[in-house]
Amino acid sequence: MKPLAVSLGDPAGVGPELICEAWARRVEERLPPFFVGGGAGLLREAARARGLGIPIEAVASTADAAQAFARALPVIGDHDGGYDPGRPDRSGASLALGSLKEATLLALSGEAGGVVTGPVAKALLAEVGFDFPGQTEFVARACGVAAEDAVMMLAGPSLRTVPLTVHVPLAAVPQILSTELIVRRARIVAEGLRGDFGIRSPRLAICALNPHAGENGRMGDEEQRIIAPAIATLRSEGINASGPHPADSLFASRARSTYDVAIAMYHDQALVPLKALDFDRGVNMTLGLPVVRTSPDHGTAFAIAGKRLADAGATIAAIRMAGEAAARRASCA
Repeated sequence: MKPLAVSLGDPAGVGPELICEAWARRVEERLPPFFVGGGAGLLREAARARGLGIPIEAVASTADAAQAFARALPVIGDHDGGYDPGRPDRSGASLALGSLKEATLLALSGEAGGVVTGPVAKALLAEVGFDFPGQTEFVARACGVAAEDAVMMLAGPSLRTVPLTVHVPLAAVPQILSTELIVRRARIVAEGLRGDFGIRSPRLAICALNPHAGENGRMGDEEQRIIAPAIATLRSEGINASGPHPADSLFASRARSTYDVAIAMYHDQALVPLKALDFDRGVNMTLGLPVVRTSPDHGTAFAIAGKRLADAGATIAAIRMAGEAAARRASCA
Protein backbone atom coordinates (compact mmCIF):
# COMPACT_ATOMS: atom_id res chain seq x y z
CA MET A 1 0.00 0.00 0.00
CA LYS A 2 1.20 3.53 -0.72
CA PRO A 3 2.15 5.60 2.33
CA LEU A 4 -0.32 8.07 3.80
CA ALA A 5 0.27 11.83 3.62
CA VAL A 6 -0.05 13.60 6.99
CA SER A 7 -0.32 17.38 7.26
CA LEU A 8 1.30 19.17 10.21
CA GLY A 9 -1.67 21.14 11.42
CA ASP A 10 -0.90 24.41 13.17
CA PRO A 11 2.76 24.14 14.27
CA ALA A 12 2.00 25.92 17.56
CA GLY A 13 -0.58 23.27 18.44
CA VAL A 14 -0.32 19.64 19.47
CA GLY A 15 -0.30 18.26 15.92
CA PRO A 16 3.50 18.03 15.35
CA GLU A 17 4.27 16.35 18.68
CA LEU A 18 1.43 13.85 18.23
CA ILE A 19 2.63 12.94 14.74
CA CYS A 20 6.05 12.22 16.24
CA GLU A 21 4.44 10.17 19.02
CA ALA A 22 2.47 8.18 16.44
CA TRP A 23 5.67 7.31 14.53
CA ALA A 24 7.42 6.32 17.78
CA ARG A 25 4.54 3.92 18.52
CA ARG A 26 4.13 2.71 14.92
CA VAL A 27 5.05 -0.91 15.66
CA GLU A 28 2.96 -1.47 18.78
CA GLU A 29 0.01 0.36 17.21
CA ARG A 30 0.39 -1.48 13.86
CA LEU A 31 0.33 1.73 11.86
CA PRO A 32 0.72 1.83 8.08
CA PRO A 33 3.60 3.80 6.56
CA PHE A 34 3.07 7.56 6.50
CA PHE A 35 5.03 10.73 5.83
CA VAL A 36 4.58 14.39 6.75
CA GLY A 37 4.18 17.30 4.35
CA GLY A 38 7.05 19.62 5.31
CA GLY A 39 8.33 20.81 8.67
CA ALA A 40 11.38 18.58 9.12
CA GLY A 41 13.20 20.95 11.48
CA LEU A 42 10.01 21.79 13.36
CA LEU A 43 9.27 18.10 13.88
CA ARG A 44 12.74 17.54 15.33
CA GLU A 45 12.06 20.27 17.88
CA ALA A 46 8.59 18.94 18.64
CA ALA A 47 9.97 15.43 19.17
CA ARG A 48 12.59 16.77 21.61
CA ALA A 49 9.93 18.71 23.49
CA ARG A 50 7.92 15.51 23.74
CA GLY A 51 10.95 13.62 25.06
CA LEU A 52 11.24 11.49 21.93
CA GLY A 53 14.62 10.75 20.42
CA ILE A 54 13.32 9.87 16.99
CA PRO A 55 15.06 10.41 13.64
CA ILE A 56 13.45 12.71 11.06
CA GLU A 57 14.45 12.08 7.43
CA ALA A 58 13.81 14.35 4.45
CA VAL A 59 12.90 12.30 1.39
CA ALA A 60 12.22 13.19 -2.25
CA SER A 61 9.28 10.92 -3.09
CA THR A 62 6.55 8.79 -1.57
CA ALA A 63 8.45 5.68 -2.67
CA ASP A 64 11.43 6.91 -0.66
CA ALA A 65 9.10 7.63 2.24
CA ALA A 66 7.82 4.06 2.23
CA GLN A 67 11.38 2.73 2.36
CA ALA A 68 12.47 5.16 5.09
CA PHE A 69 9.45 4.69 7.35
CA ALA A 70 10.90 1.78 9.32
CA ARG A 71 13.97 3.77 10.37
CA ALA A 72 12.79 7.39 10.50
CA LEU A 73 9.79 9.70 10.24
CA PRO A 74 9.83 10.71 6.56
CA VAL A 75 9.16 14.30 5.49
CA ILE A 76 8.44 15.48 1.93
CA GLY A 77 8.73 19.17 1.09
CA ASP A 78 11.16 21.97 1.96
CA HIS A 79 8.73 24.32 3.75
CA ASP A 80 9.59 24.60 7.43
CA GLY A 81 9.37 26.92 10.41
CA GLY A 82 10.29 27.43 14.03
CA TYR A 83 8.66 25.50 16.86
CA ASP A 84 7.00 27.79 19.40
CA PRO A 85 4.21 25.75 21.03
CA GLY A 86 1.23 27.64 22.36
CA ARG A 87 2.05 30.80 20.37
CA PRO A 88 0.16 30.66 17.07
CA ASP A 89 0.93 33.26 14.42
CA ARG A 90 0.54 33.95 10.71
CA SER A 91 3.81 32.32 9.71
CA GLY A 92 2.71 29.13 11.43
CA ALA A 93 -0.64 29.30 9.66
CA SER A 94 1.17 29.64 6.33
CA LEU A 95 3.22 26.53 7.14
CA ALA A 96 0.05 24.65 8.10
CA LEU A 97 -1.57 25.63 4.80
CA GLY A 98 1.49 24.63 2.80
CA SER A 99 1.58 21.26 4.52
CA LEU A 100 -2.13 20.71 3.88
CA LYS A 101 -1.71 21.52 0.18
CA GLU A 102 1.30 19.21 -0.13
CA ALA A 103 -0.45 16.28 1.54
CA THR A 104 -3.68 16.76 -0.41
CA LEU A 105 -1.99 17.04 -3.80
CA LEU A 106 0.06 13.89 -3.22
CA ALA A 107 -3.10 11.98 -2.31
CA LEU A 108 -4.95 13.34 -5.35
CA SER A 109 -2.11 12.38 -7.67
CA GLY A 110 -2.25 8.81 -6.38
CA GLU A 111 1.27 9.00 -4.96
CA ALA A 112 -0.10 8.78 -1.40
CA GLY A 113 -2.71 6.31 -0.21
CA GLY A 114 -4.76 8.98 1.54
CA VAL A 115 -4.47 12.13 3.61
CA VAL A 116 -4.59 12.64 7.38
CA THR A 117 -4.98 16.30 8.34
CA GLY A 118 -3.64 17.79 11.58
CA PRO A 119 -5.73 20.23 13.64
CA VAL A 120 -5.63 23.88 12.54
CA ALA A 121 -6.73 27.30 13.77
CA LYS A 122 -9.28 28.42 11.17
CA ALA A 123 -9.16 32.12 12.05
CA LEU A 124 -5.42 32.29 11.48
CA LEU A 125 -5.70 30.33 8.24
CA ALA A 126 -8.23 32.87 7.00
CA GLU A 127 -5.64 35.60 7.56
CA VAL A 128 -3.24 33.88 5.15
CA GLY A 129 -5.76 33.35 2.36
CA PHE A 130 -7.60 30.17 3.34
CA ASP A 131 -11.10 30.81 2.03
CA PHE A 132 -12.89 27.73 3.36
CA PRO A 133 -14.95 26.98 6.50
CA GLY A 134 -12.58 24.11 7.29
CA GLN A 135 -10.19 21.53 5.93
CA THR A 136 -13.05 19.27 4.85
CA GLU A 137 -14.26 21.87 2.35
CA PHE A 138 -10.70 22.49 1.14
CA VAL A 139 -10.08 18.81 0.42
CA ALA A 140 -13.51 18.48 -1.20
CA ARG A 141 -12.82 21.42 -3.53
CA ALA A 142 -9.42 19.96 -4.42
CA CYS A 143 -11.17 16.69 -5.28
CA GLY A 144 -13.81 18.45 -7.41
CA VAL A 145 -16.58 17.39 -5.01
CA ALA A 146 -19.38 19.76 -3.97
CA ALA A 147 -19.12 20.73 -0.31
CA GLU A 148 -22.60 19.33 0.39
CA ASP A 149 -21.45 15.93 -0.85
CA ALA A 150 -18.44 15.77 1.46
CA VAL A 151 -19.99 14.20 4.55
CA MET A 152 -18.38 14.41 7.98
CA MET A 153 -18.45 11.19 9.97
CA LEU A 154 -17.09 10.96 13.50
CA ALA A 155 -15.90 7.48 14.37
CA GLY A 156 -14.52 5.84 17.48
CA PRO A 157 -14.35 2.35 18.94
CA SER A 158 -17.83 2.71 20.47
CA LEU A 159 -19.78 4.76 17.94
CA ARG A 160 -20.01 6.30 14.47
CA THR A 161 -22.08 9.45 14.02
CA VAL A 162 -22.82 11.85 11.15
CA PRO A 163 -24.12 15.39 11.74
CA LEU A 164 -26.38 16.37 8.82
CA THR A 165 -25.88 20.06 9.59
CA VAL A 166 -22.50 21.11 10.96
CA HIS A 167 -21.28 24.62 11.74
CA VAL A 168 -24.61 26.46 11.69
CA PRO A 169 -26.63 28.06 14.50
CA LEU A 170 -29.03 25.67 16.19
CA ALA A 171 -31.91 28.03 15.40
CA ALA A 172 -31.23 27.59 11.68
CA VAL A 173 -31.31 23.79 11.68
CA PRO A 174 -35.09 23.33 11.13
CA GLN A 175 -34.93 25.60 8.08
CA ILE A 176 -31.94 23.76 6.59
CA LEU A 177 -33.25 20.24 7.10
CA SER A 178 -35.09 18.68 4.19
CA THR A 179 -36.06 15.24 3.02
CA GLU A 180 -33.71 15.66 0.05
CA LEU A 181 -30.76 16.56 2.29
CA ILE A 182 -31.27 13.51 4.50
CA VAL A 183 -31.62 11.16 1.54
CA ARG A 184 -28.63 12.60 -0.33
CA ARG A 185 -26.23 12.39 2.58
CA ALA A 186 -27.52 9.06 3.87
CA ARG A 187 -26.77 7.53 0.46
CA ILE A 188 -23.19 8.82 0.71
CA VAL A 189 -22.89 7.44 4.24
CA ALA A 190 -24.15 4.01 3.21
CA GLU A 191 -21.73 3.87 0.28
CA GLY A 192 -18.86 5.03 2.51
CA LEU A 193 -19.53 2.31 5.08
CA ARG A 194 -19.58 -0.28 2.34
CA GLY A 195 -16.43 0.90 0.55
CA ASP A 196 -14.24 2.15 3.39
CA PHE A 197 -15.35 -0.08 6.26
CA GLY A 198 -16.36 -3.26 4.44
CA ILE A 199 -19.91 -3.29 5.88
CA ARG A 200 -22.00 -4.97 3.17
CA SER A 201 -25.42 -3.86 4.40
CA PRO A 202 -24.89 -0.89 6.72
CA ARG A 203 -27.57 -0.10 9.28
CA LEU A 204 -28.39 3.60 9.49
CA ALA A 205 -30.20 4.90 12.58
CA ILE A 206 -31.76 8.29 11.80
CA CYS A 207 -32.16 10.63 14.78
CA ALA A 208 -35.23 12.69 15.45
CA LEU A 209 -34.87 16.44 15.71
CA ASN A 210 -37.28 17.11 18.57
CA PRO A 211 -37.56 15.64 22.09
CA HIS A 212 -39.32 12.26 22.16
CA ALA A 213 -39.27 12.26 18.34
CA GLY A 214 -41.89 15.01 18.38
CA GLU A 215 -44.55 12.95 20.18
CA ASN A 216 -46.78 12.76 17.09
CA GLY A 217 -46.46 16.46 16.38
CA ARG A 218 -46.96 17.80 19.89
CA MET A 219 -43.28 18.85 20.14
CA GLY A 220 -42.65 19.60 16.49
CA ASP A 221 -43.63 18.06 13.18
CA GLU A 222 -40.25 17.69 11.43
CA GLU A 223 -40.23 13.96 12.17
CA GLN A 224 -43.51 13.41 10.31
CA ARG A 225 -43.00 16.03 7.62
CA ILE A 226 -39.29 15.66 6.75
CA ILE A 227 -37.50 12.77 8.43
CA ALA A 228 -39.97 9.89 8.08
CA PRO A 229 -40.43 10.46 4.30
CA ALA A 230 -36.63 10.42 3.90
CA ILE A 231 -36.41 7.09 5.73
CA ALA A 232 -39.15 5.66 3.54
CA THR A 233 -37.26 6.73 0.40
CA LEU A 234 -34.02 5.19 1.65
CA ARG A 235 -35.71 1.92 2.51
CA SER A 236 -37.34 1.82 -0.92
CA GLU A 237 -33.80 1.97 -2.37
CA GLY A 238 -32.68 -1.01 -0.30
CA ILE A 239 -30.82 1.03 2.34
CA ASN A 240 -31.35 -0.29 5.86
CA ALA A 241 -32.49 2.94 7.52
CA SER A 242 -34.57 3.16 10.69
CA GLY A 243 -36.10 5.92 12.78
CA PRO A 244 -36.78 8.68 13.56
CA HIS A 245 -35.20 7.65 16.88
CA PRO A 246 -35.36 9.83 20.01
CA ALA A 247 -31.76 10.91 20.48
CA ASP A 248 -31.88 10.67 24.28
CA SER A 249 -31.97 6.86 24.12
CA LEU A 250 -30.20 6.11 20.83
CA PHE A 251 -26.68 6.21 22.29
CA ALA A 252 -27.18 3.82 25.21
CA SER A 253 -24.94 0.74 24.97
CA ARG A 254 -27.76 -1.65 24.07
CA ALA A 255 -29.07 0.66 21.37
CA ARG A 256 -25.63 1.11 19.79
CA SER A 257 -25.47 -2.60 18.96
CA THR A 258 -28.46 -2.22 16.63
CA TYR A 259 -26.87 0.13 14.06
CA ASP A 260 -23.57 0.90 12.31
CA VAL A 261 -23.95 4.68 12.23
CA ALA A 262 -26.25 7.25 13.80
CA ILE A 263 -27.23 10.11 11.51
CA ALA A 264 -27.90 13.16 13.64
CA MET A 265 -29.75 16.33 12.71
CA TYR A 266 -27.24 18.83 14.10
CA HIS A 267 -23.65 19.21 15.28
CA ASP A 268 -23.88 18.59 19.02
CA GLN A 269 -26.42 15.80 18.66
CA ALA A 270 -23.64 13.84 16.90
CA LEU A 271 -20.51 15.11 18.63
CA VAL A 272 -21.57 15.07 22.27
CA PRO A 273 -22.06 11.28 22.48
CA LEU A 274 -18.98 10.58 20.34
CA LYS A 275 -16.74 12.74 22.54
CA ALA A 276 -18.30 11.42 25.74
CA LEU A 277 -17.55 7.84 24.69
CA ASP A 278 -14.37 8.14 22.60
CA PHE A 279 -12.80 11.55 23.23
CA ASP A 280 -9.18 10.41 22.96
CA ARG A 281 -9.80 7.99 20.10
CA GLY A 282 -12.31 9.86 17.93
CA VAL A 283 -11.64 10.29 14.22
CA ASN A 284 -13.18 12.73 11.76
CA MET A 285 -13.50 10.95 8.40
CA THR A 286 -14.83 12.60 5.24
CA LEU A 287 -17.11 10.36 3.18
CA GLY A 288 -17.96 10.98 -0.47
CA LEU A 289 -14.43 11.81 -1.67
CA PRO A 290 -12.34 9.99 -4.30
CA VAL A 291 -9.45 9.95 -1.77
CA VAL A 292 -9.35 8.78 1.84
CA ARG A 293 -9.28 11.66 4.31
CA THR A 294 -9.25 11.44 8.10
CA SER A 295 -8.33 13.77 10.95
CA PRO A 296 -8.09 13.43 14.75
CA ASP A 297 -11.35 14.68 16.25
CA HIS A 298 -9.82 17.38 18.42
CA GLY A 299 -8.46 20.86 18.02
CA THR A 300 -5.06 22.51 18.26
CA ALA A 301 -5.03 22.52 22.09
CA PHE A 302 -2.61 25.46 22.20
CA ALA A 303 -2.81 25.56 26.02
CA ILE A 304 -1.09 22.18 26.42
CA ALA A 305 1.10 22.13 23.30
CA GLY A 306 4.71 21.23 24.03
CA LYS A 307 3.94 20.18 27.62
CA ARG A 308 3.82 16.40 27.06
CA LEU A 309 0.16 16.38 28.12
CA ALA A 310 -1.66 15.77 24.83
CA ASP A 311 -2.96 12.25 24.19
CA ALA A 312 -1.90 10.76 20.85
CA GLY A 313 -4.80 8.30 20.72
CA ALA A 314 -6.91 10.19 18.19
CA THR A 315 -3.96 10.87 15.88
CA ILE A 316 -2.99 7.20 15.97
CA ALA A 317 -6.61 6.20 15.34
CA ALA A 318 -6.88 8.62 12.39
CA ILE A 319 -3.75 7.18 10.76
CA ARG A 320 -4.89 3.61 11.35
CA MET A 321 -8.41 4.26 10.02
CA ALA A 322 -7.06 5.98 6.89
CA GLY A 323 -4.73 3.06 6.27
CA GLU A 324 -7.49 0.49 6.63
CA ALA A 325 -9.80 2.40 4.28
CA ALA A 326 -7.03 2.92 1.72
CA ALA A 327 -6.22 -0.79 1.79
CA ARG A 328 -9.87 -1.70 1.17
CA ARG A 329 -10.09 0.71 -1.74
CA ALA A 330 -6.85 -0.63 -3.21
CA SER A 331 -8.09 -4.22 -2.97
CA CYS A 332 -11.25 -3.30 -4.90
CA ALA A 333 -9.50 -1.28 -7.61
